[in-house]
Amino acid sequence: MRKPTKTSGPLKIYCDIFGHNYEMTKKVTSHVKEYTCKCCKRQLTTSSNGKLTELTPKYQEINAILADIYMRRMSRLKNKTLSSSIY
Repeated sequence: MRKPTKTSGPLKIYCDIFGHNYEMTKKVTSHVKEYTCKCCKRQLTTSSNGKLTELTPKYQEINAILADIYMRRMSRLKNKTLSSSIY
């Protein structure tokens, strides 16, 4: 598993002064997403209460399981709507 990188130097100083520049790197579900700072590569995820938290190995595992459950559910709902539209 990837560990959050601790950077020091000019990029960290830039983020300390101007703030982080986060981009969405992974959409786990429609409500849970993973973000990475473009400058210092700090990784965050959306927690259960909707706030951004540090992406630790624990949260990476939770997000992987959540993504698997979400994909299974969406494919099951898609198959259900296709079969019901045939009749």
